[in-house]
Amino acid sequence: MSRLRALAFYIGFFGVTALFGVAGLPLLLAPRRWVMRFGRLWSRCVLALLRAIVGLDGEIRGIEHIPSGPSIIAMKHQSAWDTLILPVILDDFAVVLKRELLFVPFYGWYAARAGSIAIDRRGGAGALRHMVAASRQAVAAGRPIVIFPEGTRTAPGHRLTYQPGVAALYQALGLPVVPAAVNSGLFWGRRSFVKRPGRISLAFLEPIPPGLPRRQMMSELEARIEAATSALEREVSAGYRAEGNRSASPLPRIWSSE
Repeated sequence: MSRLRALAFYIGFFGVTALFGVAGLPLLLAPRRWVMRFGRLWSRCVLALLRAIVGLDGEIRGIEHIPSGPSIIAMKHQSAWDTLILPVILDDFAVVLKRELLFVPFYGWYAARAGSIAIDRRGGAGALRHMVAASRQAVAAGRPIVIFPEGTRTAPGHRLTYQPGVAALYQALGLPVVPAAVNSGLFWGRRSFVKRPGRISLAFLEPIPPGLPRRQMMSELEARIEAATSALEREVSAGYRAEGNRSASPLPRIWSSE
């Protein structure tokens, strides 16, 4: 049954994506904010399919920790759900992504027009300079920057080396960094066809203020994200998905796709 539900979801996902991709082609000539709103509608439709077919929902905690102006959001990345939820909860943001994604039909075209910051992960110092320059432009437009500090998706219970990109942005932009933890990989694995029903939790944590030494900021960022991610993963294994137990969390649920 789980495989049938996953198959049904993927059929719906590719169908909706193709429909939106073709219907929205004229928007590639429209203002960027129009493309962002179109992407938000697509994300909502995909998340609705995920909930209706698979029974997989989501909740957002601690969104009050995101400053009203520009900031750097450093987010744990475990599954594709993480990128689907961002347009729903953030009004206008610029996400740092690998350049290869721009060549994906439909998704890459709209991501580029929406002002995403594409980098060559093998580009070394030149890639960092490009990322910082593009981020300065986004910040000048009042947009927050979203970056996945490990640079790729990471399986639950694992961690990768935090890359220097987030530190480069922190030093160059002089903005607070908002750590974000997620447990999406427990339900939607990186290379898993089957998706588990349940409720994913994404938690935004208190910002790290600007001006700290590079090493101190990176150490604190990693410690906060990894500790909060482990806590969210333990909630699932301990049965905290039950509605009655969720209120015990120090970060209350403030959003759901229900």
